[in-house]
Amino acid sequence: MALARFMASTAGRLLRIALGIVLIAAGLLIGGPAGWVVAVIGLVPIAAGAGNFCLIGPVLGAPFKGSDVRR
Repeated sequence: MALARFMASTAGRLLRIALGIVLIAAGLLIGGPAGWVVAVIGLVPIAAGAGNFCLIGPVLGAPFKGSDVRR
């Protein structure tokens, strides 16, 4: 649950967005079809951070929405 609380925090959300940007940059550097796949995968943590949801939250027994974790 501690990981879910961190991911719901501002720092966790910014970390996910930064990770997504790094994945997109890496994908563009790799190039080709594999690079595009990596770049598209980078959109997932950006969307999760911006939308304040955690895809692994339910797996960890935590809520999907970050606002529910902070209650």
